[in-house]
Amino acid sequence: MELHLCSTVSTYNRLSLYQNPLWSIHFRHIYIQTATIEHQVSDMRLQVGQRAPVFTMQGIVKGEIRDYHLEDYAGKWVVLFFYPGDFTFVCPTEVKEFSNRHDEFAELSAQVLGVSVDSVHAHRAWLKELGELKYPLLSDITKEVSRSYRVLIEEKGVSLRGAFIIDPEGILRYQVVHDLDIGRSVDEILRVLKALQTGEMCPVEWKPGKATLGKT
Repeated sequence: MELHLCSTVSTYNRLSLYQNPLWSIHFRHIYIQTATIEHQVSDMRLQVGQRAPVFTMQGIVKGEIRDYHLEDYAGKWVVLFFYPGDFTFVCPTEVKEFSNRHDEFAELSAQVLGVSVDSVHAHRAWLKELGELKYPLLSDITKEVSRSYRVLIEEKGVSLRGAFIIDPEGILRYQVVHDLDIGRSVDEILRVLKALQTGEMCPVEWKPGKATLGKT
C-alpha cells in the first residue's frame, strides 16, 4: 500500500478512521516521525536577516549567578559567541581577548555574552584559574541554545566556535562558525559590528574612517 502524506495532519485524521488498532498505531507512528522531520527542518532555518532565536540561560559574572535572557538586551547590540568548553586550550585565549576588548564593545552599545555547554559551577571553577571577566559566561547545559543556533556537534556534545551579532531589534545580522581548533578574530568581529552600525554598504576590507558605498 502506497501512502502520500501531502498533509500530515489531515492524512492522519483520515487514517484514524480505521477501526483496526494496529492500523491506528502504525499510522500514528508515521505521523510522529513526519512531524519530527518537519520540526528538524524548521530548526535549520537560522539565517542572517531573520530574528535570532531567543534564550534563557544561567550565567555568571563577578561571582554572581543569575538568569540571562536575550530580551534583556532589547535596544542594544549583542555579540553572542559559543566556545567548546572550559579548561581547554584555544578557548581561554578567545574568552580573555573578548574581555580585554570589552570596553570597545561597550562603546558601541554592544553586550558580549560567552556560551558553552558547561555548568555555571564549572564556569565558576574555571574563572578562579582564568581570572574575572568583564562579561557573563552563560551555561547552555541543556544544549538547546547551541542546537537552535546550529553550532552543536551532537555526537560530541560540544559547540563549534560560532559568533553572532544581533541588532537592537533582535535580528541576526552576522554569523561566523570556526573549526574547533581555530580561534576567532575579535578584531574582525569589531570591524563587522562597526560596519553594521554605519547602516550603509561597506566594501571589502572596510575599516572605520574609510568611505562607504552609501545606503542601499
